[in-house]
Parts: sequence; C-alpha cells; structure tokens
Amino acid sequence: MTYKTLRNIVFALHRYIGLGIGLIAIIVGLTGSLLVFQGEITTHQKHFQIGSITHTGEILPIEVVLNIMTKSYASQPDFKLNRVYVPTKPDEPFNVVYVTKKDDWIENSVHPYTGEVLVNNLNPNPVERFYKVIYALHYSLLANDIGLKIVGIVGLLMCILTITGIFLWPGWRKLLMGFRIKWNAHPKRVNFDIHKVGGVIAGVFLFFTFFTGFCWNFSEFSEPVIRAITFSGVKPEPVSQYIPGQSPVKLTEQLKTAQAQLPIAELRSVYFAQKPDSALMIRYKLPQEKEDYGNSYVYLDQYNGKVLRVDNALKPSSLGDRILNSFDALHYGTFGGLPTRILYVFVGLSPFLLFVTGIDMYWHRKRPKTNLPAKAFAQK
Repeated sequence: MTYKTLRNIVFALHRYIGLGIGLIAIIVGLTGSLLVFQGEITTHQKHFQIGSITHTGEILPIEVVLNIMTKSYASQPDFKLNRVYVPTKPDEPFNVVYVTKKDDWIENSVHPYTGEVLVNNLNPNPVERFYKVIYALHYSLLANDIGLKIVGIVGLLMCILTITGIFLWPGWRKLLMGFRIKWNAHPKRVNFDIHKVGGVIAGVFLFFTFFTGFCWNFSEFSEPVIRAITFSGVKPEPVSQYIPGQSPVKLTEQLKTAQAQLPIAELRSVYFAQKPDSALMIRYKLPQEKEDYGNSYVYLDQYNGKVLRVDNALKPSSLGDRILNSFDALHYGTFGGLPTRILYVFVGLSPFLLFVTGIDMYWHRKRPKTNLPAKAFAQK
C-alpha cells in the first residue's frame, strides 16, 4: 500500500466519523466546558444560601452529624444514607448525601460546629437544577444506560477521529505550515487553516477526555483490558462477610482502623455500604496528592471491621493502577492546576469549531466546480 492510498483511507475515515458523531461530540464538549468549574460555582451558590460559617471550637465528630441526620430523616424510610463529605476548611459545612429508591440524590449541608441542617436540595435551587441536567446530558444524553453506552462509543470514535486528524496534519511535512493561518487568503483556505490548527492544538486533550470517558462508561470492559495489557493483576472486589442479624461495626471504630492504614492522610469522605455484602469505603488525601479530595481509599468489612483493601494513590501496586489513577486528572484537566482547567473550557468548545469548519470543507468538496478564477471567486 502506498502512502497516498493510506492517506486517502485515513482521510475518508476521518471525514465520515466526524460527520457521523459531530453533533453528539458537540453536546458532550459544550456540557464538559460548563462542568469544568461546577464545583466552584455550586459551592459559591451554597455559601450564598447558608451564609458564613464562623469558626467556633472543634468540628463535630461525623457520628454526631449522622445521628442528627438520622433523626431528621426518621419519617422518610425510603431515604438511605449514601455518603458524607467532611469539611476541608473551617468555614465549610458537612455534606451528607441521601439517595431515594429512584436514585435521586438529596444533599444536606450541615453546620460543622452546631449540627444545624443549613440547607438541603429536596427543592433544589436553579443552579443545582441546571447542573443536574448538564451533568446527565454530558455523560448519558439524558437517556440513562442507553445514553451512557452511546456517549462511550462516541468517546471511542472521537479517539480514532483525533488520531486520524493528527496523522493528516500538514505540519508533519512542514512545521510552520501546520500552525499557520492565512487570514488574508480565500475563506475556504482560512476555514481549512482554522480546522488544522484548532485540531492539532486541542487534539491531545480531546483524546485524553474522550478516552477516559469511554473507559469509564465501559469500565466493565476497559479496566480488565488495561490491566491485561500492562500485565497488572486484577484487584479483588472488597466484600463484607454478611452475618444475618449482626449490626455493622460503629463508624468511630472503623475510622480508627482506616486511619491507621494511612496515618498522615486527611479524611475526606465516607461511602456507606448500600448492600448487605458491600464494603465500607473511606477516602483520604495524602499530603502529596494534587486532587482536592484525594484518591486514596481504605475498604473495610462493615460487620467485623477487617481491612479488605488499601489503595494508596502515591504507591500504586502496578502500572495498570497508575494508568487508572491518572484518569481523573486527565479527564477534568486538574493535572496542571488552574491553567489547565481554564484550557479545558476551550477544549470543550473545540468539537463545535472543528465540526463547523469540517462541514464547510465537506460542502466545498461536494459543491459543483466553478470555472471562475480563484481571485474572482474570492470577490463574489
């Protein structure tokens, strides 16, 4: 096969994949841009609702907060405790999350010093409702499991689209040509230049975001493949030994056991078992971790308190673990701090730019040829 034949095949693949998935990629990209600073925006809105929290004394133990919430939801047996996020700053509240049988999330902000329930989202404010829709649109197109798989497939095709686009980039022949936009040229040439430059700049980051999204949406397939390719052993699923009639070990004791596994780590959140054989999962942040909420976990048997597994983000046991642990930073753009997060806002806009310029290029190729000279055509 000659290089020209290969290039023609790659070009056709690039063109028709782009035309086929462009609209969905635009939706995923635009919603992704809106979600980059979701945490800061919703936190600001929450602080606006609850007002300022004055640092007075010691933060209440988690058990006290959960006892208050249990009494608060005593008349609503369909609501089940799911997780609790502990404050990371003196003026932050506890965030206690309940779920309903319909998988609706009920978030409660609890005063860290008095235990007062400051606000919940049983009746979410407009900002929370907006982001709830945007998030569901981003990862599942508001179509539940079917949409989840569709977005995952689009993510894989976007990876192929990105690779083929980088292969076709003219900068491989002449670097200056690959990054140059001739603004005073014919609109057709300007459109092509914008497409090639925008594509190569955003391409690597688009690959990161869509590849990680595909892996998450098809985790039952992608994780075993990644572990097999990297010759990494599959981690056993932490499972509690269910004992009928026995109550779970008190959270105070569980937290002491977990903290002993990561003595210098800071507690970030607790994920409660949702099934009789599920494990209690406790999340920590080690001092050297960049993620605000950390990526270190301790899994405990909910009935006897036995340590089932410890995931230290700074000491991954295999190459597969290191790859999987990098997905959060690569998908959310947190690996470079604020600059890369800002960059990811524009990366999310790039599918729209590339689709529009790609459609224009396709239209020019398909339109009837004109006998007018290029100069006359440019003036029409």
